[in-house]
Amino acid sequence: MNESHDLPSASLTTGLVEIFTGDGKGKTSAALGVALRALGYGLRVSIIYFMKGGFPSSEQKVLSQLPNVNLSRFGGMYFIDPNNVEESDKTQAREALKAVRKATTSGKYDVVILDEVNVATAWGLLSTDDVIQLIKDKPKKVELILTGRYADDKLIELADVVTEMKEIKHPYKKGLLSREGIDY
Repeated sequence: MNESHDLPSASLTTGLVEIFTGDGKGKTSAALGVALRALGYGLRVSIIYFMKGGFPSSEQKVLSQLPNVNLSRFGGMYFIDPNNVEESDKTQAREALKAVRKATTSGKYDVVILDEVNVATAWGLLSTDDVIQLIKDKPKKVELILTGRYADDKLIELADVVTEMKEIKHPYKKGLLSREGIDY
């Protein structure tokens, strides 16, 4: 069945803080599912990618063509070594957090997604306290979604919804690499 609905522009009356974390697959996918649902109802979405500045991401190709969505990418085209974080990585993470603060307080967006922010805080690219302050300063009508492994216990305590993705089985362990269009 093919349905087309012209939905009026909507806005949230209560925005929550959601966290998708854990060692299993699907954290970003879950957040993007919320984004698609929100867009379908005319809500406005901003997605800020931490540590994914140059990585290929097929969902970004599609999302960038949709109305009411803004994408911002920060970071390099390389994997960060958590034991050897470069100052440039920290600078990019701080710029991403500034973009989140601007999107959150601008009044332009109903849903703001901080993709991989949990990893950025766990690896010391950002201060957890800065993310906590962002959450405390969040306007009532904005939904914040934080993704990534290693969500800090303080962030979990502040959040309204926390989902932990748990790996039970994964083809990487059998040597199957990430697949274009499915895993990225």
